[in-house]
Amino acid sequence: MKKNILLVSALIAVYGSVALSTLGAKGSSGGARYKVAYIARAQADSFAAWLANSIQQEAAEYPDIDVKVFDGQASDIIENSLIENAIVNGFDAIIIQPNNGESQRPYAEKVVQAGIICITTNARIAGISGASSVDADPYEQAAVQARAALQQIPEGASVVVLNGPPGNFHADERRRSWQKEFFDQRADVRIVGEQIANWNKEEAMNLMEDWVQANPKIDAIISMNDNMAAGALEVVKNAPEFENILAYGVDGTAEAVLLIKEGRMTSTTMQNAYELAEKLLEVTDALLTGKKQQIDLDIGTPSVTRDNVDLYIEMHRQAGNLQVLAR
Repeated sequence: MKKNILLVSALIAVYGSVALSTLGAKGSSGGARYKVAYIARAQADSFAAWLANSIQQEAAEYPDIDVKVFDGQASDIIENSLIENAIVNGFDAIIIQPNNGESQRPYAEKVVQAGIICITTNARIAGISGASSVDADPYEQAAVQARAALQQIPEGASVVVLNGPPGNFHADERRRSWQKEFFDQRADVRIVGEQIANWNKEEAMNLMEDWVQANPKIDAIISMNDNMAAGALEVVKNAPEFENILAYGVDGTAEAVLLIKEGRMTSTTMQNAYELAEKLLEVTDALLTGKKQQIDLDIGTPSVTRDNVDLYIEMHRQAGNLQVLAR
C-alpha cells in the first residue's frame, strides 16, 4: 500500500456568512454583532483561498463577529465594486486583500471616509490615514530565497522569472528584492524568460511551455509566489533534462511544501495564512470594540527547505489542508 499525500479540495471559493461557535470564543461577549466583509483577491489563487478559509475558521472563535467572504476574481473592477457594495450595505469593518493596491487605494479611502473600519492585508496599502493593516514584509520574503540562491544557483546559469501583477506591493517588492539581493551580485546569471503570470498557475504553465521550447537549458525558476512556481514545475516534471532544476517561491502553500518534500521544489518562504488570519481577527476585534484606533502588524518570514519541511507538512495536515489516502 502506498501513501499518497493529496491536496484537499477545501481550498475553494467560499461565500456567505460564517457559521459561528461560542466554544472557546476569543472576542468580547457583550452581545453585540458586527458585520465584517472580507474582500478576497481571487479564490482561484491557492494562497488567497487558503487565507480566506483561515479567516473563516478563525472568525468562528469570535461570537460577536460575522464574516462574509467575497471573491474579487483577480479583477480590479469586480473588487472595487465589492468594496463599494460593502460600504452601501453597512458593514462595520471591511478587510481588503488587494488585487492591485493602487487601484483599490481610492476605494479603501472611501471606506475610511464612510466611518467604517478598513484593514488591508496581503498586501497592505500603505499611507491611508485611518486604515489598519496586517501583512508580511515582501522584500524580506524574497530576500530569504535570493540569499540562499546565491550559493545554490550554478555559475553561468540560465533562469526564468515569474512575476505577480504590476502595482501589487508584494509583487513589486519581491522582484526588487531578487534584483538587489541576487541579480545585482550574480552578473553571470542570464534571464532567458521573464513575464507577469499574475500569481496564476495556469498562466505560469503556459509561459513555461514556451520557455522550455526556446531554451534547452533552464537551471532555475525564480517565482514571486508558490502558485506560479508549481505551474512551471508541472511543465517539466517528466522531462529528464530538467530533473535538477531549482525552484524558489513564496507562501508556503500546501502544494509547495509537498513539492519540497518530493525534491521537486527547492524552497519557499512561509507566509502563514493561519497566522495572518489569527492576527486579522485580533485586530478586527480590537478596532470594533474600541480597544485600538489604528494597528499595523507584520508576521514572520521563515524559509521552508527539505531540512524542515516536515514541520510545515504537519501544520497543513493538522489544519485539514492535506489528506493521506492509501491506494
